[in-house]
Amino acid sequence: MSSLQDLQRIIQDKYNIAPEALDPHQSMLEQGLDSLAVAEFLFEVEDQLGLTLPDEHTQMRTLAELAALIDRLRARQTA
Repeated sequence: MSSLQDLQRIIQDKYNIAPEALDPHQSMLEQGLDSLAVAEFLFEVEDQLGLTLPDEHTQMRTLAELAALIDRLRARQTA
């Protein structure tokens, strides 16, 4: 499963938002999640995926950017 699919699953479980309803390349804030919801989502991502997101995660605006960051973190873990 790709990181993007993991993120979409978490959003669906936590906020009951269908994955196809979110554009992975558009800001999560522009798609109806407020800043508190985004912060909670990031904590949920860390918990469910067993990752610690670096400080740069605060710059992530889209699911696609966050998925790319998670892919890089996972690649480092397996290297």
